[in-house]
Formats: sequence, structure tokens, C-alpha cells
Amino acid sequence: MVRTGFVRTATVAVTGVMLAAVGTAHASAAEPAEQPVPDAAGVKTALERTVAAGAPGAFAVIRDHDTPGVDRTVAVGKANLDGTPMNGEWRFRVGSNTKMFTAALVLRLADQGRVDLDKPVRDYLPAGTLPADWNMTVRQVMQHRSGIYDHTNDLLEQPGEETTDAFEKRIRNTVYKPADLVARSVKHGQQFTPGTKYAYSNTNYVVLGLAIEHLTGDTYANVLRKEILKPLGLKKTTYVVPKKTISGSHVTGYLTNDDRTKPLLDSTKQNGSWVSSAGAVISSAADMDRFLTALLAGDSGELISDKSRSEMTAVLPTPTAKVSYGLGLREIALSCGKVYGHGGIVQGYQTQSFSTREGDRTVVVFANASNNSAVTQGLTNTLEPAFCGSKPSPAAKSSQRAPRSADVNTTRPGLRAPQVPVVEDNRI
Repeated sequence: MVRTGFVRTATVAVTGVMLAAVGTAHASAAEPAEQPVPDAAGVKTALERTVAAGAPGAFAVIRDHDTPGVDRTVAVGKANLDGTPMNGEWRFRVGSNTKMFTAALVLRLADQGRVDLDKPVRDYLPAGTLPADWNMTVRQVMQHRSGIYDHTNDLLEQPGEETTDAFEKRIRNTVYKPADLVARSVKHGQQFTPGTKYAYSNTNYVVLGLAIEHLTGDTYANVLRKEILKPLGLKKTTYVVPKKTISGSHVTGYLTNDDRTKPLLDSTKQNGSWVSSAGAVISSAADMDRFLTALLAGDSGELISDKSRSEMTAVLPTPTAKVSYGLGLREIALSCGKVYGHGGIVQGYQTQSFSTREGDRTVVVFANASNNSAVTQGLTNTLEPAFCGSKPSPAAKSSQRAPRSADVNTTRPGLRAPQVPVVEDNRI
């Protein structure tokens, strides 16, 4: 297996403002000391800036699978405004991380010979779902190069995220049928010739959810459970639309009020039907780690075939520098290499779930506030220190040893990690 240059070495666990060393592993000759280890102090700083920007709390969960039993967790702030400390083990709404699950289901159907990625997606939909002359392929839909209008634009009142007023009027309690969401989009007409440009559209993944249901004769929730959640043992991951509550221990989500002088709006209880198979999954950091690892590094056929994995990670550029998109999977170029995964913002919740190409390191970062671009930027900036860390000292290089756990807690004065670009499609 070709490695990306990410090293698996010492580890720290951080809760709140405390940093505690929990293990040390020595680098081998094949893993030179200059390779990055997670910078826990840098991660903590990025999360604290996220909280300072307006989120009650935030966390990062970093897993290195080449160091069994060792992980890093950094949690700051609160899980709710009652004062409960943020907890990296609790459940939350993952927003557009859902698209990775939907893409995996489509690719499983492709592996079974039931879907051809290069045939029109309308061939796999109930008759009349899309106009007869709409020939965008399944691949183009998965790549956000279909020309299908994003129906969520009709439900919101401003660019970016919904207003709190729109949330209460059209999002929290209203139940939408996926076919009706697609029909709403179709009324706007085809936006451009399929394949000619990238334009993020949540409707693309609502269409794919409808295709999954049509081909299997079952609901999206049941197919997801049978094909992914149960086989992988993802016990904290659910799709409960139109149910509004999150069962079990979970983080409270808050929507930033349009009037910044007013308190945050508790948006935890909400109906996810407006984004359905594009953004309504509920999960946990541990489950997202397990899913990403299986998706990118699992045995061939465990989740998807090696061929489908190659298709999924064959990315094309987007209008955002250093960000590319494959089949339900985003690629971000960090200072130390490329990582793969997805982001998600849904009322009150923000998540970024990424992994190295071979799945040897995963990072899930989370904040419990939305409708705040400064929170989005702060959270996204956590990826750089989590994956790329800080370079070891000259003494460490000369000794050719892995950095001690104490080294991970040290930041070099005046050195600031580069900002990670926030993609233009950050709403869902």
C-alpha cells in the first residue's frame, strides 16, 4: 500500500483545556522523524477560536489506525447552554456528510451491476421524475456537474444559510417528500449542459436517494441500515426522517440568530426531510471514523469494490482553490498532503470528516453552532494541525526518533498554520 506520508506515532488525549499524554510509539526506519504527527496544541487553539467565534463548544477526534488502541480527542466549551462540557463521544447531525453514505449505496449498486455510472440517472428513477430530455449521468449527478438546480435555494431567505425565521417557518416542522423536492428543482429548468461545470446541489443527492429506493424497492432508511450501518456496526448512526428528535446522548445544536443581539436558537429538534438523503443522517465521531476507514481502506468488497473506490476518489477541480470533488467525496489539499471526506452544516451543527487516502488517519471535527461563517472557518482550520501537525525540532531530526508526547504539546512561537479554504457550498 502506498502511504501518503502521514505518520502514526505519539498520541495525546485532550478534554476541555487539559492535555494529557496517553502513549508513545517509536518511528521505524520507514517512518522518518520529519513526518507529521497531530499537533494537539494547534488543534486546541483552532477549536478555542471556533468557540470564541460563537459556538458553545467544539471537538476534534483523531484516530491513527496504525497505532491500535491509541487516539486523540480535543474538546473545548459546552455541549449545551446548560453548561454540560462538550463530549466527543456524543451523537450529532452530520449534514452533508450524509452524501458519502448515499454515494456508497449507489456504488454498491454499481458493484452489483444494477447501476451504470455513465448512463442517464433518469433510467433509475420512477417515470416522470426528470424530464425525458434530461440526460445527465449518474456520475455527473454524484460529481455535482449535473446542471440540476438546488431546491434548498427556494427554502432559504439569504445566501449561505437559512435565517432563523425561515427555519421556523419552513424547516423545523415541515415534512417534504423527496419527489416533491426534485419537482421543485425541475421547475427551474436545467441550469447548464451536464458535465461542463461544477455547481453544488443538494438536489443531486435527493435524486440519488430516490434512485436507491426505486432500484431496491425499499426505503432509503432501510437500505442504509441493511447495507452499511448493520454490517459496519455503526450503532450510533441513524436516519430517522421525519422524526425530529435525536435519541441517546447527543450534543445540542444552536442556530445563530439573525439578530446577533438575541440568544442562540436551540435547533436540535428539527425535521430533516428538506435535505433527506443529501443531509439528514445522525451519527457520532467514532461511527464516522469507522465508516470513512471502511470506505477508503476496507477490504475489497467490504463496503465498495476497489474499482468503485478508485472511481469515488477520481476528483475534478471546483471553483475553490485546493478543493476538488469526486463521487460524494471531497478532496482538500493541506500543507502535508491530500485528505478525503466531506463537510456538513445543518441547522445548529457543523462537521468536517476527513481521512488520509488509505484511511490510516481520520479526523472528525465538530461545532454546535451554524449560520456563522467565523465558526465555519475556525472549525475548518482544525484540519491542518490535526493532519499536518508541527515539524519536529532539529534535535528530534538528528536523533531520528519519533517526537515525544510532550513535543506534540509545544507550538513554535510566531508560527501560524495556514488557513484551510472554506468551500463555497458550505450550507449543507
